[in-house]
Amino acid sequence: MAGTRRWRVVALSIFFIVTCIYYVRHQPLTFNTGYPAYLPGASKPGANDGRTHWSKLPEKYPVSSHIPLPTGRPNEIAPVQAQQPKENEKQREERLKRRAAVAESFSHSWEGYKSHAWLRDEVAPLSGKYKDTFGGWAATLVDSLDTLWIMGMKEDFEAAVKAVEEIDFTTTEETQVNVFETTIRYMGGFLAAYDISGGTYPILLVKAVEVGELLMSCFDTPNRMPITRWDWKSYGEGQAQQAKRTLVSELGSLSLEFTRLSQLTGDPKYYDAVQRVSDEFEKSQNSTKLPGMWPISVDASVPSFNADNFFTLGGMSDSLYEYLPKQYLILGGHLEQPKTLYKNFIEVAKKYLFFRIYNSKDELLSVSGDIRMLGLADLKPHRDPQGQHLTCFTGGMVGLAARIFDRPKDLAVAEELTAGCVWAYDSNANGVAPELFHVMPCPNQGSCKWSDDIWYDALAALHPYEPGVEETPSGRAERIKKLAAEMKLAPGFTSVGDRRYILRPEAIESVFIMYRITGDQKWQDAAWRMFQAVEKVSRTEVAAAAIMDITVPKEEVKDMQMDSMESFWLAETLKYFYLCFEEFGAVSLDDYVLNTEAHPLRRPQ
Repeated sequence: MAGTRRWRVVALSIFFIVTCIYYVRHQPLTFNTGYPAYLPGASKPGANDGRTHWSKLPEKYPVSSHIPLPTGRPNEIAPVQAQQPKENEKQREERLKRRAAVAESFSHSWEGYKSHAWLRDEVAPLSGKYKDTFGGWAATLVDSLDTLWIMGMKEDFEAAVKAVEEIDFTTTEETQVNVFETTIRYMGGFLAAYDISGGTYPILLVKAVEVGELLMSCFDTPNRMPITRWDWKSYGEGQAQQAKRTLVSELGSLSLEFTRLSQLTGDPKYYDAVQRVSDEFEKSQNSTKLPGMWPISVDASVPSFNADNFFTLGGMSDSLYEYLPKQYLILGGHLEQPKTLYKNFIEVAKKYLFFRIYNSKDELLSVSGDIRMLGLADLKPHRDPQGQHLTCFTGGMVGLAARIFDRPKDLAVAEELTAGCVWAYDSNANGVAPELFHVMPCPNQGSCKWSDDIWYDALAALHPYEPGVEETPSGRAERIKKLAAEMKLAPGFTSVGDRRYILRPEAIESVFIMYRITGDQKWQDAAWRMFQAVEKVSRTEVAAAAIMDITVPKEEVKDMQMDSMESFWLAETLKYFYLCFEEFGAVSLDDYVLNTEAHPLRRPQ
């Protein structure tokens, strides 16, 4: 068998070399990696198509020496996954039935995309039209590649791989390139499809390099910090570039993909680019207004991390923190920096952001809120008990880090955070959690036992009676009950700030990770409830639709469907649902690191 494997490797290597030679001979421009910039069928710079095309320019601020990519045999890292759960024949049949239902849902939406929006970014699930929201580079197609492979849809996978040759990353109708989204969806999509298919489709790595070279141009600034909303036409005109104020997640969530690109190509410049950013995060971690964490916005031109006073694990910050344990894994444990940054931050989050909540079943549930540092000379943290669907990734992150960083007590924290998000689903009328909501924190000391009166008191404090008019206890109770019904508030919720559900994956992401960490079937059962609820409200004739208001009565929810289906529905949400019911070792968390778009990148072996 060893000899067979060697010959297979030799044959694949020859095929890859021949493919690259073909592209190089037929195309006018190559990058210094040796991989081609443009492919047959794609528009070339200067092509007479009436569009402006990007091309690589000499760097104005070149790097004198690259930070070396850590290599060598991976260090010993504790296993993430639990032992294979035992199941009897009846349980197995039920699991496979559930898996088939998820696969059918994916196939339905994929067919809608193929029929109505092929090679465009998104399909519009109500009108059957298409949208270009991320450069017009076929975001849904690229985002779906590894899901197609994981679900065994090999014919569709190969058709999609063939189609990527037509994607022209030298031009877009957009005036700016969103560097973060392009990295996680396109580069991450190509790299994961290349990894998950065993490197047997070289074109996927070629396209990843194309995207990588495009994005490397945004790092050509005086301090090598990236421009996260990159004006590619100004760059093409030769204008000097400088980083600007940006969201912290967009600055700090590029590390996994650029590191993996360096690992696969052997070119250290991609890793060098993101490691310089990580070094700045390390320098600033203890000098922000909430030491240990970073605010949602930073001035990357300095860089300066101490102006903003708002801290969260939700939108605008989330994947920065998510990538700390994952970067440790993708580097095989060779770099202590991401581990240190995580350990410093998580204690602050546990102290200030995470809180237990009142709920009618008196379960141990936690939510991650937001912190604003207020005051002049002596800043004090003020917590907003707002839950976000986006923060629901936190349970999975804490669970993963608890395993690999030997923090066993944090597994209970991960369980409470994940269970809090499942509760947010189960509590609402349609079984799906909204984007933003407020809940009731339990006291730091004392009882957290539920009573309707505690809920009524919280609502009454937010919605007081007419000034100067005395309200009887029974009158207050009736008024608050009526108010809660009018506001469509489930018990334990005090407001819903954003009632949408846009097919987000973060809650099922943590459920999947907790299932793989524990092997406990309760997470599978939660995933099934969540899937059934999402499928019921979102399915359309064409694909699946986001919901404008997920809190309306069940008979009205279909009227709330929006003509929108972001690519993460196929890249993340349905992939995580599917993997909850797939064989336990498929896409093992001991073999892969999933980026923030759920693209599995191969861990060093």
